Amino acid sequence: MHFFLTFATMKPSPRTLLIQGGTASLQGTLQRADILIRDGRIAEISPSIYISNDIPVIKAEGKLISFGFADIHVHLREPGASYKETIRTGTKAAARGGYTTVCAMPNLDPVPDTPEHLERELELIRRDACIDVLPYASITLGRKGQQLVDMGALKGSVVAFSDDGSGVQGDAMMEAAMQLARREDCIIAAHCEDESLLRGGYIHDGRWCREHGHRGICSESEWKQVERDLALCEKTGARYHVCHISTAESVALIRAAKARGVPVTCETGPHYLTLCEDDLRDEGRFKMNPPLRSAADREALIEGLCDGTIDAIATDHAPHSAEEKSRGLEGSAMGITGLETAFPVLYTQLVLPGRLSLERLLEALCAGPRRIFRIGGALVPGASADLTVIDLQDEYRIDSSRFASLGHATPFDGMKVRGRIVTTLKNGIAV
Repeated sequence: MHFFLTFATMKPSPRTLLIQGGTASLQGTLQRADILIRDGRIAEISPSIYISNDIPVIKAEGKLISFGFADIHVHLREPGASYKETIRTGTKAAARGGYTTVCAMPNLDPVPDTPEHLERELELIRRDACIDVLPYASITLGRKGQQLVDMGALKGSVVAFSDDGSGVQGDAMMEAAMQLARREDCIIAAHCEDESLLRGGYIHDGRWCREHGHRGICSESEWKQVERDLALCEKTGARYHVCHISTAESVALIRAAKARGVPVTCETGPHYLTLCEDDLRDEGRFKMNPPLRSAADREALIEGLCDGTIDAIATDHAPHSAEEKSRGLEGSAMGITGLETAFPVLYTQLVLPGRLSLERLLEALCAGPRRIFRIGGALVPGASADLTVIDLQDEYRIDSSRFASLGHATPFDGMKVRGRIVTTLKNGIAV
């Protein structure tokens, strides 16, 4: 496992705390359990734990308890664009969504492409984060696709390498990146987008786009680069992760590559699993990259999540200012907020209708992301007390005006959902 600074560990924790009467997600099954926390760690898990009356208790009858969610794809915008989001507001939003670990993408200013540039981000994380923030470094200097970063100098302080927001366009450059990552035992996490195929598009090139007079982004712009990278991954043996897949072709390519033993993992986002082009409105809150695809693509993604082709769900939380998101589909910035809506939307839209088991959803939000990037952590004695307590019966409407995030653009605004995060503990502290 890589060494990471766990920034939330320096805060004081109560000596002992009991979570009593909940249903816990334990090794992939749901069981009634009491959880005893001592000095910020899980001391005991048992069907019934008896303690003295002076021990603080969280009553969790009727509640679900999971190890803290991990989001391996968020944009916290600092340093460089703190008017969109800050480490402080972004991690508060994450905690509200049940996350105790997030991985911060590198499209920042300065780009974390050298130890000196990365230190700017690390200083902000140490100062302001209320949960663990594990940064990415870029694959290339300045995310310009021309020169590789020194992965050896950066790998001890980052979770992986990505030029997210841009696909690495040069075949030779991506192959060199994978060869270096293989030597350094690092992960390449790729935003797959062939820029030669974009042609000025900004939503999916499908029926809705044509009927409403917009310019489309073809599915091939994603899956062709996935196809290229899988061939390079198979050739080099590098560990390779595909970010935010959105197309049926990407799912099929990754499924086939896994069957051949290629060391590939992938993620998709809550919006790709629950929405499609039919849900579009000419509003900035429906604009993201990749775009919402067809209903058939959505079904392929759900199937890929159910059969394990898709390893993790990541929000791609990408906040912008209200003004930047006020210009309709054509003029608005790409990206939506997602940390505070992920669980309730997925639970309501997939688990309750029987499309996905609750156990598989929790796996994709917690254990899957941690396994991909060797983050560690599980709901077992001795682990850090990073826990999420959820009321599955609480029904409400999503209200973006109440978000902790500075970004309020979400396609789920006003949606009626069930499943409220009621407590998130980081090292036994409610955050």
